[in-house]
Amino acid sequence: MTVWTPTDDGHADLTSHDTFTQGAPHNTFARLRREDPVHWTEYAQGESFWSLTRHEDIHTMNGRPDLLSSARGIRMEDQSYEEYLARRTFQETDAPEHMTTRVKVAKAFSKNVVAGFETAIRDLCTGILDTALEKGTFDATKEIARELPMRMLGRIVGLPDEDLPWLVEKGDALIANTDPDFTPHVLDKLTTDEFRMMPFNSPAGAELFVYAKDLMKRKEAAGDTSGVLHMILQPGHDGSVMPEVEFRNFFCLVVAAGNDTTRYSIAAGLQALAHQPELLPLIQSGAVDDTMADEIIRWASPTSYFRRTATQDFDLHGRQIKKGQKVLYWFASANRDETVFEDPFRVNLARNPNKHLAFGQGGPHLCLGMWLARLEVRVLFQELAKRIKSIEPAGDQKFLRSNFVAGLKNLPVRVTLQ
Repeated sequence: MTVWTPTDDGHADLTSHDTFTQGAPHNTFARLRREDPVHWTEYAQGESFWSLTRHEDIHTMNGRPDLLSSARGIRMEDQSYEEYLARRTFQETDAPEHMTTRVKVAKAFSKNVVAGFETAIRDLCTGILDTALEKGTFDATKEIARELPMRMLGRIVGLPDEDLPWLVEKGDALIANTDPDFTPHVLDKLTTDEFRMMPFNSPAGAELFVYAKDLMKRKEAAGDTSGVLHMILQPGHDGSVMPEVEFRNFFCLVVAAGNDTTRYSIAAGLQALAHQPELLPLIQSGAVDDTMADEIIRWASPTSYFRRTATQDFDLHGRQIKKGQKVLYWFASANRDETVFEDPFRVNLARNPNKHLAFGQGGPHLCLGMWLARLEVRVLFQELAKRIKSIEPAGDQKFLRSNFVAGLKNLPVRVTLQ
């Protein structure tokens, strides 16, 4: 039994957010990997671009920032240089600028520091699961997957617990800004450029910035130096301090990306357990403690792609990529590449090695939160497995309307307790 089977006809429009409401178009990705791995993709709403779909090509090119730059944006939507400067985060910069910001916060997300959060995460999981599981039938995305990253985000960033639901709501409006269930300001249906200078072209960015400024004033007045926000505001080796606009964008990135990607990884793992019942006994046995998180994250592939921009002309598989053209790395495709992953549409919690690219492996933008994501996923599923005998679907699952963030926004399940 497989978890989910793609239904696209093999010729899906990758530029359409509606395509992804049925899940990622993996039949299309498989065809492109076989027939046209460097695919010229027509884009009606902007400049067309190249799509890379093979694991090997994406991993290799991700390690070539000299050829493919992050410093023109990371989404397929076009933006002016003025808009880019106003919206960018350190994700959208190249060396040395990228590293200057990264080193300020890297310690907070290091493997050793994150390992110290395990007890706190386990305590959070206990409360979340005890509340959700007693309902018997519930939406697993909302009751479980959404809760843990939101609460852990507050611990790391240094945010008041009472503010977290509002912050996650605004983060959803940012990163899922193409889904009308999360925002009235749907990106591809805009009739105004009022918010074009805000992160993700969203009014939620403006609201989050006001919140961040007020939060830092309160923390400063209280002498509170906890959390990653304080770290990012410290002067660099040259005495420079992050400009206000960059701090705003960094805060928005942490709230949005720091929550959504782990949420949708957890949701995908719950989906897998509900459709492959043999997985639960494996987790309960402890045999897959060291491997299950990476397989769940591979299966989820919560960030479908990142965009780069060519810095010079070069050839790849006989295609000439021109300076200034957009190139998209389709991680969703790479993580189902049958030349790398045996039986890629089956969740194998013991898969090892697991060379998935969900964290941007091989390049300078390796995900800062990867150790935290792995720990949250592992602990959540360990604690869940202690409490249930079974989990099964209890209704229709619904995917995000987004070709950028992949996730189950609704996952009805039914559980039987131990």
